[in-house]
Amino acid sequence: MLSDEPGTPAAADALLHGLNEAQADAVTSDAVPLAIHAGAGSGKTRVLPRRIAWRSLTGRSDPRRVLALTFTRKAAAELRSRLRILGLRDQVAAGTFHSVAYAQLRIWWSDNDIAEPQLLDRKFGMVTSLLPRDKRATDTRDVVGEIEWAKARRVTPERYTAAAEEAGRNPPLPPTVLAGIFKDYEDLKSQRGMVDFDDLLDGCRRALTGDGRRSKLFADAQRWRFRHLYVDEFQDVNPLQFSLLDAWLGGRNDLCVVGDPDQAIYGWNGADADHLRRFSTHFRDGTVLELRQNYRSTPQVLRTAAALSNRDPMEANKPSGPNPTITTHPDARQEAEAIARRVRDSRGADRPWSQQAVLVRTNAQAEVVATALGNVDIPVRTRSGSALLDQADVKAALGSLTRRNGSLAEQLGDLRSDAGSDSPDQSDNPRDAEREAAFAELRRLIDEFLALNPRGTPDDFNTWARTNAGAGVDASSDAVEVSTFHGAKGLEWPIVHIAGLEKGLVPIAHARDPESLAEERRLLYVALSRAEEALHLTWAAERTVGTRTSKRSPSPWLEDLRAAIDGLDRPLNSREQSRQARAARSRTRRPALPDNPDVTAVKAWRLATARAANVPAFVVFTDATLEALLELRPTTPAELLAVPGIGPVKVDRYGDALLEVLAGLD
Repeated sequence: MLSDEPGTPAAADALLHGLNEAQADAVTSDAVPLAIHAGAGSGKTRVLPRRIAWRSLTGRSDPRRVLALTFTRKAAAELRSRLRILGLRDQVAAGTFHSVAYAQLRIWWSDNDIAEPQLLDRKFGMVTSLLPRDKRATDTRDVVGEIEWAKARRVTPERYTAAAEEAGRNPPLPPTVLAGIFKDYEDLKSQRGMVDFDDLLDGCRRALTGDGRRSKLFADAQRWRFRHLYVDEFQDVNPLQFSLLDAWLGGRNDLCVVGDPDQAIYGWNGADADHLRRFSTHFRDGTVLELRQNYRSTPQVLRTAAALSNRDPMEANKPSGPNPTITTHPDARQEAEAIARRVRDSRGADRPWSQQAVLVRTNAQAEVVATALGNVDIPVRTRSGSALLDQADVKAALGSLTRRNGSLAEQLGDLRSDAGSDSPDQSDNPRDAEREAAFAELRRLIDEFLALNPRGTPDDFNTWARTNAGAGVDASSDAVEVSTFHGAKGLEWPIVHIAGLEKGLVPIAHARDPESLAEERRLLYVALSRAEEALHLTWAAERTVGTRTSKRSPSPWLEDLRAAIDGLDRPLNSREQSRQARAARSRTRRPALPDNPDVTAVKAWRLATARAANVPAFVVFTDATLEALLELRPTTPAELLAVPGIGPVKVDRYGDALLEVLAGLD
């Protein structure tokens, strides 16, 4: 909790304590539009709320006019909590794109006497009813996913076939069939007076950008209400969300976004990281700052992960740690058992289970690892998405079996028919690998059950599986996390084990075009960068899927990682750390201050002032502000106020002394 009274100059300055120079520059920069490229572990969660608070406490922004956009309700709640701690209490509006759009649309509907449509929060039932009868075995999830991808990319049903082909999509049904289902879905919603979440975004955009007087009045009111916009995780914005953001801005430039191009892993779902990568193209006169100091991981972890990012490693602030390891195992079962032994051996007397995680590419792998951990009494918590028995296609297959007479053993052939191919690596459907792996794990459970009860029925199996399929899964706080790579984003652990680094899994088999492969590479980078201290990588030379056992080859990226690890024998010295720091600073858009007498004089004044106040030098003025001072050469307090980074508080505190220094320059 800040000790100074909110709203005072001391409270604003206190927000900068503990920040490095790049972070402080990001907090205090007056540049707009502004993009902050925040690398993994660079302190993004400190910088964004402190920028909002600092600009509010220094009078640059009205906190009641701030809108902070996030991608989850949890992230919005955490941001509001941080802002309350920083002194803004409940003044700032923070929410997801959908929640803000919904709130504004309800105003639009009410003001224009429009009957509020019913919100369709789950598409599955409606979409299932639209599937052709001969395609009812198709997983509705896959069809819904394609519809959501199309709407995120602002693709209409009429344009879906061409757009899917151009994007290299592999839909679960022929594109023309899926386009028809998409069209029927849109028509049925309209007939029933319903809207889905994506409709909220597009509906709000249309209300803001319409030609009529009512739209103009509505847009003016919303833009007056929210004048200062912030977006978190900007690399995950899709074209539909971007179009709404553009409508909220309405040609204004008071925007700050935070994100990391190296963690753009949702392109498959419609996200377009180009909005962040080419920020200055999308927003004319936009400024980009980079945060490249890492506070999470050891130099060894950072240098290993950097082998996948095609960039220099981030600058480490943690001391050296152990080198990451790579091990090969004869098969997937022995791999999981070896991971369980290493997890147990890594625990130590003072290290709880919750300081370790096992990360895998697919949900089905998580089940295998969780079982192996449970077999040796290690508590587990999974973040792999839906549990195996709750997956839609698995539930449908089991439901079909329970409606038939006879023993489970007699019906295994039907289950294999439901599952389809035994070789996920050969599928052209993006989700077949996941589905086949799930059915393989289901059949493993059935084999285990039949070994105990050869005459057991499907109902008997269901009861047994609900009790035993999650053996070892523990909901307590002190448990080892088992998560997919996607599920691990935003999290961190001291010790991370990454399993299944094999071709067909990493990268996933259906990733074939350059764009998809690049995203898979970034996904592995995200997994690697979750580790704080120790990182262990494994792969299996053989993996059984269903009845088919196949030889596996290592991920093509393991060679890059092995080369990086082999280069870690020499510990990082101070010279190498300095080189990394210089390289990180050189990647910011603002050049360093020149070396001349004027700069030296102003820097000397800043240093003396900072020492007298017992604060870091950049708390007085950042280099960016000094650069602007030397360029503009103000001579009066009023002219000082025109310098970016200087407000009334700074003028009152430092104005007379600073003007005297500037007057003495040649």
